[in-house]
Amino acid sequence: MLMRVTLVLLGMLTTTAAADTAPACWRPDDLAQKTGEEHVQKGVRQARIAPPRHALAEFSPIAQRGVVRRVSLPAGKKLIALTFDLCEQPFEIAGYQGGVVDFLRKNEIKATFFMGGKWMLSHRERTQQLMIDPLFEVANHTWEHRNLRVLSGQALTDEIKNAQVAYQQVHAELQTRQCTAPDGGALAPAPKRLGLLRFPYGACSPAALNEVAQQGLLPIQWDISSGDPTFAQSAQALQRQVLSHAQPGSIVLFHANGRGWHTEGALPGIVAGLKAQGYELATVSELLAAGEPVMTETCYDSRPGDTDHWPLRHTLPLADGSFGFSWPWRAAAGRAATASRTR
Repeated sequence: MLMRVTLVLLGMLTTTAAADTAPACWRPDDLAQKTGEEHVQKGVRQARIAPPRHALAEFSPIAQRGVVRRVSLPAGKKLIALTFDLCEQPFEIAGYQGGVVDFLRKNEIKATFFMGGKWMLSHRERTQQLMIDPLFEVANHTWEHRNLRVLSGQALTDEIKNAQVAYQQVHAELQTRQCTAPDGGALAPAPKRLGLLRFPYGACSPAALNEVAQQGLLPIQWDISSGDPTFAQSAQALQRQVLSHAQPGSIVLFHANGRGWHTEGALPGIVAGLKAQGYELATVSELLAAGEPVMTETCYDSRPGDTDHWPLRHTLPLADGSFGFSWPWRAAAGRAATASRTR
């Protein structure tokens, strides 16, 4: 018995010593916004990434069908969830809006990030930084942001599964690093698998809902779309949109992948306005734990059927002879560049 206790104590001392001497994974400057990192690089055929090869973590299907739009909370409970999409299409490299994340960290604001699998692999460091931050929750936003309303069979299965595998690969890479949090302490534990999913374009089908449940994921939409992928929507317009529609249990949609045009400018006013109304900011999982999910049988943005016009997609030949996909773009007012409706 004495020998066993001695070995345990020695192991603890060794672990502590290793933590004391290990370097930080990232310095504060590494976490901060980098100029130009927010830009989206479009039409980059070399950006096509093969689906990752990694063992899929064990999971169990869920019985629940439908999609969560908001959460019904007990009387007097005023929680709201801010969510940010980080997605990337087959032949582009999307951005990372570090100013948005810097604001959330500085003000200790909880948030949920829905990440595309391809985005995770092209932004490995940023993915790891988000996944171990105790303020944040990370979730599945599919592999290459295809419209799951029009996919079926193996293509539908893979679009969901490949994002799970990409997360697990990046998670495993982080586990091999002998490093600490920026303050020198142990890294916050990151979940081994993702449990929530958001449909691209806010569009789904009965087959897609069934497949998501079969893969053990709970689909999350929103009841407030900030409108931030539209360039013409000013920071003040985003602020009015969110504050005028906020209610206890709301889930708010933003973007932080270079397509949240005025998100950074709008967030201070939105957060201040919500707090003035007595709201606390929570992750989606915290919101779900505090009440009952409000489910719908189909997916939509603001009213049923409004996302059904999103593509049948246009195919484009790639250099290797395979086909990629392009999506419709909406011209931004007063700007030569186009603003994506990507979600």
